[in-house]
Amino acid sequence: MKLAVLSSVIGILMCVGAQAAETKAAQGEKSGFVTASDGAKIHYIEAGQPGAVGGFQAGGQPAPGAIAKGKVSLSNLRRGPSILFVPGWTMPAWIWQRQIEYFSSRFRVVAMDPRCQGESSRIADGLYPAQMARDIKSVIDELRLARVVLVGWSMAVVETMAYVDQFGTHDLAGLVLVDDIAGGLGPGEAAEDIGLMKGVLEDRKGTADFFVRKIQFHKPQPEEYIRRLIASSLSVPTNSAVALLVGRYAADYNALLPKVDRPTLVCAASKTPYFDRIRAMQKQIPGSRLEVFEGAGHALFVDDPDEFNTALGSFLDSLE
Repeated sequence: MKLAVLSSVIGILMCVGAQAAETKAAQGEKSGFVTASDGAKIHYIEAGQPGAVGGFQAGGQPAPGAIAKGKVSLSNLRRGPSILFVPGWTMPAWIWQRQIEYFSSRFRVVAMDPRCQGESSRIADGLYPAQMARDIKSVIDELRLARVVLVGWSMAVVETMAYVDQFGTHDLAGLVLVDDIAGGLGPGEAAEDIGLMKGVLEDRKGTADFFVRKIQFHKPQPEEYIRRLIASSLSVPTNSAVALLVGRYAADYNALLPKVDRPTLVCAASKTPYFDRIRAMQKQIPGSRLEVFEGAGHALFVDDPDEFNTALGSFLDSLE
């Protein structure tokens, strides 16, 4: 009797496992590398079906038979946007996993590891926003993501604005700026920034632990997940981690904000130290809107994934 029950349980577990595998395969999640303009290898995670939105395939052409099947019409040849997620300082692409899973059923979704982060090249050069923006451009071009919604979080907000500064908005369907500013230093911020760099140099492990546990999250997260993020942060060489901070602190793209001509969503945690400056930034971007997340940490899309996904989903729907 016990053997029969055990056999039944094993059978159920095997069935559930097979269903999970089928779900992952259906989402088409995969990873690869793009070669940046200076030869660095930029790692990415991709999910969803190219052209699944609106009956179009990569490059914006109608999928074979789409017009005949009524998915698109000759009078309204329009393709839904793809999404490119860019994480912040020392963080990996997979921190966007809840968003990759959520949006891949409707959109082509890509999350990239910035240089020196995640699985991308450990390279000493190019650790400043203008080059990081060129890396974003390489990903968009090589994967043919245009028309794309560029979602930049933390340090990637500055990199997103550096992208607009260099390449304009031709390939962009919209911008999502998450919990950071477009650069520049406010009163008293220089001392705080130098303090963070001092902590990275003198106590890398302790600083990374504090940064992930206390800054990124204000809501409980699984211990295994936290440890994995800390390990990923620590995998970035210390000199590179400091160089990335210097590059971000030296950048200032605030003068560009009134010139942004694409729909823009700005997301901010209510308790972020930059909140007033983020709100001021949002007011300078024509037609943009601000979404505030109460009680969330810096990684607000992890602390409040449902709220973030709903806000981003609504923004995406407004573009279609």
